[in-house]
Amino acid sequence: MTRVGDLLATRRTLSFEFFPPKSSNAQMNLGMAVGELQSLSPDFVSITYGAGGSDRHRTGDVVKWMRAQTDLEPMAHLTCVGHTRTEVAGLLVDHRRNGVENILALGGDMPAGGVPDSTDYRYALDLLEDVAATGCFSIGVAAHPEVHPRSESRRSDREHLATKLSMADFAITQFFFDAEHYLRLVDEMAALGVDKPIVPGIMPVTNLRQIRRMAEMSGAEVPQWLIDRLEMCTTPEQVRRVGIDAASTLCRELVEAGAPGLHLYTLNSAATAKEIVVNVDLVAV
Repeated sequence: MTRVGDLLATRRTLSFEFFPPKSSNAQMNLGMAVGELQSLSPDFVSITYGAGGSDRHRTGDVVKWMRAQTDLEPMAHLTCVGHTRTEVAGLLVDHRRNGVENILALGGDMPAGGVPDSTDYRYALDLLEDVAATGCFSIGVAAHPEVHPRSESRRSDREHLATKLSMADFAITQFFFDAEHYLRLVDEMAALGVDKPIVPGIMPVTNLRQIRRMAEMSGAEVPQWLIDRLEMCTTPEQVRRVGIDAASTLCRELVEAGAPGLHLYTLNSAATAKEIVVNVDLVAV
């Protein structure tokens, strides 16, 4: 078992993100993706959590399977939306029983019907306090290079992140496409006296419509130069090639700038993430 905070203190990390499958076919796809990417020896992998806790059991099932059947170090996402403190306490006990040492404490997406009446949490900070109080986990939090879409201002967003990182061990960013967004975030946090590792999250573009929708939800901007290149493509494979090239270039820039790690959002597909790792020679990192 390995704590992500300890890993980041010793070397640059490589990690992947997966989401829980919702069908037998999706389970097979996840298994194949995990098998392929395991050969790259990632330092850890993260498992997402559905809006309002809708994937709470699936997340636990995937984490338990990874712990028992693979060599991967799983980090479970945990969101505050839609949970009582009693439910969170039970989930944390389950994770410890399954040998999980790493938690990504998040606010989470709202379910379709809005904020549930049965929630004890309003912000990720509230959840973070409860997870930290156990003393059992290395804890990560989310960071938004281009500012959280619900933040009142850039300053308040950064101050809020600084407060979270006073309790957490590291942060992983929402995806972005321009290294300057990440570098500005790191500089702004340093100005607030924060030196905890902030790992950039990288989302390779394989579908322009999908990435536009995801970017709108997260507060990220898809730059016009990337849109122009993608709109020139005439086949899905051409789109994928452009996405891999753009993500590989971004990864190289981040490594050269001293990023403490790289976290690739896989969308449960190994091929694209694997090509990026090879392109940037991350296996030797």
